[in-house]
Amino acid sequence: GVFLYHHLQQKVRSTEALAQKYKQQQEALSAQLQVVYEHRSRLERSLQKERGEHKKTKEDFLVYKLEAQEALNKEKQDSMNRYGALSSQHKILKNQHEDVKKQLLDLQLQHNSLKLEHRKTLETHNQKYAQLQQEKDSEVTNLQDTVFKLREESKLLRKAHQEVHSQLLNAQ
Repeated sequence: GVFLYHHLQQKVRSTEALAQKYKQQQEALSAQLQVVYEHRSRLERSLQKERGEHKKTKEDFLVYKLEAQEALNKEKQDSMNRYGALSSQHKILKNQHEDVKKQLLDLQLQHNSLKLEHRKTLETHNQKYAQLQQEKDSEVTNLQDTVFKLREESKLLRKAHQEVHSQLLNAQ
């Protein structure tokens, strides 16, 4: 009986030691599990925050994109209006140039008819013709300079329009 009692007590002690060991392991695992849960909770909060920031950034980008689109459209419209104004101004100057050419032809015909008059009248008209020729040349030169400048400005506007169009395509 003593031997059995002693044997059972040893078994109880070894079982208690094993239970203590398992209890410590359980406590260690519980602590590790708690750390994992806390880490998971932090990660979920961080993920929610990142999602919120991503959503806000996306909305901000869409607003920016819309504003940029509107600005490009306005710039395009302004460029087209400027081009239209320059084009009509160019037509007006071209018509004026044609009028000056016609005036010159009329003056030349008048000069030819006056050749038949007296020598004195011929000299007077020759002086007047020379003066008109000089004025016409000066005005033609001025008009040609203006036409050249308008053509250059038109080329620049076309180039600017093309760049705005390219930027619009890139933005889209």
